[in-house]
Amino acid sequence: MTANKNKKQKLQTPGTRHRSVRVSLFLLLGILLYVSMLDNVQPEQLDVSLSEPAPEDIRSPITVEHEALTAEREQAALDELDPSYVHRNDYVLMQTEKINTVFELATEFQAEDADDTSSVDIQVEQLQETLEEEMDQRLPEETLEILLDESEEQLMIGRDAARNAVHEVMNEELAVDDVPVAREEAEERVSMSMGNSQLQNASADIASHMVTANYIYDDENTAERREEALDEVEPVLIREGELLAEEGEIIDAEIYEQLNLTGLLDDDFSPFPYLGLLLFVGMIVAMVAFYATQTSSPLRYSNQALFLYVLVFFIMLATMKIMSVLNLFDMEGILWVTPVALGTMLLAQLLSYRVALYTAVLLALAGSVIFNGEATGNFHATFMVYALFSGLAGVFFLGKTPQIAKILQSGVFIALMNALTVTAFYFLSNVPIVLESYGLEIGFAVGSGFLAAVLTLGFLPFFETGFNILSKTKLIELSNANQPLLRKILLEAPGTYHHSVMVANLSEAACEAIGTNGLLARVGAYYHDLGKTKRPQYFIENQMKIGNPHERLSPDVSAQIIIDHPYDGARMLEAHNFPKQIVDFAKEHHGTTLLKYFYHKAKEKDMKPDEADYRYPGPKARFKESAVLGVADSVEAAVRSMDAPTGEKIEKLVNDIIRDRLIDGQFDECDLTMKEISIVANTMCETLRGTFHSRIEYPENSEGEKEKSANGDSY
Repeated sequence: MTANKNKKQKLQTPGTRHRSVRVSLFLLLGILLYVSMLDNVQPEQLDVSLSEPAPEDIRSPITVEHEALTAEREQAALDELDPSYVHRNDYVLMQTEKINTVFELATEFQAEDADDTSSVDIQVEQLQETLEEEMDQRLPEETLEILLDESEEQLMIGRDAARNAVHEVMNEELAVDDVPVAREEAEERVSMSMGNSQLQNASADIASHMVTANYIYDDENTAERREEALDEVEPVLIREGELLAEEGEIIDAEIYEQLNLTGLLDDDFSPFPYLGLLLFVGMIVAMVAFYATQTSSPLRYSNQALFLYVLVFFIMLATMKIMSVLNLFDMEGILWVTPVALGTMLLAQLLSYRVALYTAVLLALAGSVIFNGEATGNFHATFMVYALFSGLAGVFFLGKTPQIAKILQSGVFIALMNALTVTAFYFLSNVPIVLESYGLEIGFAVGSGFLAAVLTLGFLPFFETGFNILSKTKLIELSNANQPLLRKILLEAPGTYHHSVMVANLSEAACEAIGTNGLLARVGAYYHDLGKTKRPQYFIENQMKIGNPHERLSPDVSAQIIIDHPYDGARMLEAHNFPKQIVDFAKEHHGTTLLKYFYHKAKEKDMKPDEADYRYPGPKARFKESAVLGVADSVEAAVRSMDAPTGEKIEKLVNDIIRDRLIDGQFDECDLTMKEISIVANTMCETLRGTFHSRIEYPENSEGEKEKSANGDSY
């Protein structure tokens, strides 16, 4: 069984998945994307000078702040802002309290100096120093001399007069400019309330010195208002797409400065646009690689499928690039004629529905850059939305089981979707609709749908032939009974041929019930046991009127013969250049199941068999049709061996076989769901009940009934 082990190791790598080839294909896709979009991201540079006319309409490629104009706007806002002032009511109390202090100090000095023989000048000087220390205030020396010379009663009268005058004057808002007038008013009030002219002058002088502004500048509030004013100033922006100069307009200093700020006059090389494009392309390729490795799509298992994908992507990039060049001729709306749905329809037909849906998004992203000539930035968002709806429309209408006949119908559906999308753009722009231009753009959009359908029909035969891809036409051709390999099965292994036809009926019905390709399953079933033609007599369905040759062989040799037949068939199919999916049916229909009969027979003979030697090397089923075929193959063989099969027996047998395969992990590598497995089981039971239904025995005592039976009439 060493050969079996080697074969198992060899066959455990499904498909052709050389890592270096896959990496090369992903790199090729990245290079194609980068080259196709390179000229769309190159910074635009203008050859213009001051006082010369603009050679064309010049628009800003970016949004940038005009800092000089913003600063001017901020300064204007600050100039319009009046400073804040506050009325300090506590100032009047503070100043009247100072008046109290002056007169109290004068009284204290009089009491202290009663026994002092020092001169008046010295007393005045000492009082002045005390006032400066306690109040930070200086008064005229004449005033202080008068205070020191008056009696205590007179000082109280002078104090009250000064206090009242200051209180009355400072009770109102008093600005700095109003202080001189307020001081004169305070002196007048003191003069009116006092009769002693000498003390009156001193009290008036003190009141005048104590009057100060109480309506003062508010630093904190003013600073807050300045900040608020600056925050409310909108920056002066040169917005992306803004018209900086019309064609023929003279470039003045202001326009020249705007051109400089937007980088249109910058001759220095900047690597950032190219690095940005590299990152953008890298993300697209990474998304494709992630999808190819994480899903059960054809891209995961076949480098040929991946190469086909890259080729279709290249065709779409080239098509969009050509259309973007035509778009430069200023024909309004010509970009809508781009057959965006071509790529997604081809992928839906050639690879899978999900791959096409996924690619619709990537093509829309790439197209938004390729068609950015009319856009103000690096992405044409409108075209991206249009391309997305157009691409998805083609895939959705074709459905999961695409047919050639539906391609032209899809063209009509795409045309309708394109027209609705362009109409939506018109309504969203909220501009008056000019029927002439609107009709032209709708015409281009409708033409895109039909062009995509026609090109899809034109490309399909080349792809099907060049990549040996299974189309419906090809499947019908392979199902012809005159095919050399089918005739080989019929003539060399007739029992196997009958078995294959029965399996085909079961597989097709089950696959159609779960929405997969029934015709593919039928054709795969026709060829799945082709390998039995190498040694037909070793398979029980072909052992008519001969003994069983396995009775003369040891279990391990018999097991090897049985295990070889899927791979013998696969090699024969490959030699005749059959499509890969048909070859996969032959390889996968037994998965890695165990040959229980010979394994247990070896155990009975004490051969100490290794279970791995009695298992098929695989691979396991990797797509739904293959998994269904594997179940149908086991079910048909098991039901054929039953004595008097009934509906209950058939149902139990089908469920047991499916449960065993499920427990054995034979469905692990395909995306068959539990719900679909249940539908497959029910469908096979119904089909088998119709095949093995009981018949009515007709009595032989009637000639008419004998004739009826002879003619084959039965239930």
